[in-house]
Amino acid sequence: MFRDRSKMMTPQDDLLDQVIEIKRVTKVVKGGKNFKLSATVVVGDGAGHVGVGHGKAGEVAIAVAKGREQARKSMTNVSFGRTLAHQAGARFSASKVILKPASAGTGLVATLPVKAVLQMCGFKDALTKSLGAHTPYNLAMATIQALKGVRSLEETARLRNKPISYFTERRDASEG
Repeated sequence: MFRDRSKMMTPQDDLLDQVIEIKRVTKVVKGGKNFKLSATVVVGDGAGHVGVGHGKAGEVAIAVAKGREQARKSMTNVSFGRTLAHQAGARFSASKVILKPASAGTGLVATLPVKAVLQMCGFKDALTKSLGAHTPYNLAMATIQALKGVRSLEETARLRNKPISYFTERRDASEG
């Protein structure tokens, strides 16, 4: 009958989190207006695992904790390195995100929600373009969907029955 909340509320010390949005939401009822706070949180370990959560509560700290817990439950695995292996894009609701690989030292050129997701995955260099609606939650979810479509060089080589050097030599020739 009662749920054991000790499993749900255990802090994950190896996870990093970043709040990308806190806003006040209003529900109009017969007696007036009910105010709550809504928080969107990105959680990751810097090694290819990332999740986005959304929490609502009467206080900021509780809303952030709920968002963090939901993000931890929705974590997904993406292939990562210093930068992306190839260009990728995805759409979530009315938001569209395009992710491109970047040379070393470029950094993460992105809006706050997209940058937060890429940082939590562990990427150091990437170029991005956000199109459509700029809702933080939708941008974060579109970024995660785009990252799910990125294949590593090893995976691409295995699927195409080619050695990894085939792809790295072509990349070096096109850059030079």
